[in-house]
Amino acid sequence: QVQLVESGGGLVQAGGSLRLSCAASGSIFRINAMAWYRQAPGKSRELVATITSGGGTSIADSVKGRFTISRDNAKNTVYLQMNSLKPEDTADYYCRVDYTNYKNIRLYYWGQGTQVTVSS
Repeated sequence: QVQLVESGGGLVQAGGSLRLSCAASGSIFRINAMAWYRQAPGKSRELVATITSGGGTSIADSVKGRFTISRDNAKNTVYLQMNSLKPEDTADYYCRVDYTNYKNIRLYYWGQGTQVTVSS
C-alpha cells in the first residue's frame, strides 16, 4: 500500500508564488519518477512536470520558465515551485509516483489532489 500526502495549495493573487509538496510512503522499493499533473474545471488532466530518479526533469511549455520541479530522495518527496502564477494556472494539482514495489512490479499511484486558485 502506498500513501501520497500533498500540501501547499491555496489561493494566491496573479503574479504570486506557491510551493506544492508531495511525500510518498508505503510499500515502495524504488521510486522511478514523480510528476505533477493538473486539471482545470471542464478540462482534461494535463502533465505539468516530471522528474526522474536520476534528477532529469521535463516541464510543460505552458509553465516553462515559471514552474520548477525538484525532489528530495531521502524524504521521497517531490516539490513544484510555482512562480509568476496566472489565473489560467487555476486547477486541481495531482502528484503521481511511478515506483517499483518489493515484488519488483512497476506501478503508479495518484495523490488526492490539492487546489490552486489564482485570482486576477
